[in-house]
Amino acid sequence: MSRRILGIDGGGTRTRAAIIDETGKLLGVGIGGPSNYDDIGIDATRENLFQAISAAGQDAGLDPEAFDAAFFGLAGVVSENDHQIVRQIISELHVVPESQVGVDHDCRIALAGSLSGRAGIVLIAGTGSACYGRNAEGNDWRAGGWGELLADEGSGGWLGLQAMRAAVRSFDGREQPTRLIDDLLELFELRHMNDIMHRIYHVGLSRKERAALAPLVMSAARNNDVVAQQLIHEAVTELALSVLAVANRLEMHDHPEVAIVGGLYTVEDIFASPLRAAIRSKLPGCHIQPPELSPVIGACLLALQQIGVDPQTVSSALIASEIALTTEMGI
Repeated sequence: MSRRILGIDGGGTRTRAAIIDETGKLLGVGIGGPSNYDDIGIDATRENLFQAISAAGQDAGLDPEAFDAAFFGLAGVVSENDHQIVRQIISELHVVPESQVGVDHDCRIALAGSLSGRAGIVLIAGTGSACYGRNAEGNDWRAGGWGELLADEGSGGWLGLQAMRAAVRSFDGREQPTRLIDDLLELFELRHMNDIMHRIYHVGLSRKERAALAPLVMSAARNNDVVAQQLIHEAVTELALSVLAVANRLEMHDHPEVAIVGGLYTVEDIFASPLRAAIRSKLPGCHIQPPELSPVIGACLLALQQIGVDPQTVSSALIASEIALTTEMGI
């Protein structure tokens, strides 16, 4: 019987599970709730992982305990303590032998998927931001991804926060005029700028909600709002600095591959193009490309390596699995 592999992409919004066989063929997929235990706690993380795995197993027609290897890429898993906690959560799920379980942060699986297992750098520019690289010797490094209070520059959440700060500075007269004031008032359904404090401090505004303000910045910049354009310039500069920091640490200056993922990168005219230019200005000669495979297939790829399967030998099947994942099943 062909061995069966489980890949997990667990983020702050949802968890994706994919099951493939050792030839790279997609067998089943499932979705569960978020699985960043720092945000939702250990019990909810365990439940949401089980939900995603069970859904994938049902889709594949498999017993949920039938996996030969698994790799879990979860947001927020950066310290040794994080690894121990997550491994304990996984062991309580009883879905795969502990000796065949791989665990790391979600940047690791994003890189594995984006470059189909090759050495290089991945830049994540979405609700949050982070940059991660791995060189040919297996050394790795992460820059950014420290969370919103420490270092999340260039992300959607950061852009949303900067938009609000720029708007109040402009309202005060400490910043030049910007349409972001009217845009925020309309979005929050506020009558006056002074009402924004109640919305922020009493009602509250999550990072996801702040990231939803990023399109306001994009729209304003597209309409020649100087303040919004400056915010985008700062965002892409910070993201490019993260790429440079990783390249410097790993000594990857000889035409490294750089993949960019995340929702902000889909805004081609006003964000993606300046971002590529900013990266090339910091790291001339790099090869910037879109991701080849999704993070959840990247997790499957890393699990294949754990059982001695070279992903390059099943690359065609992995690409076919990616197509099935994104088109036939809509995730």
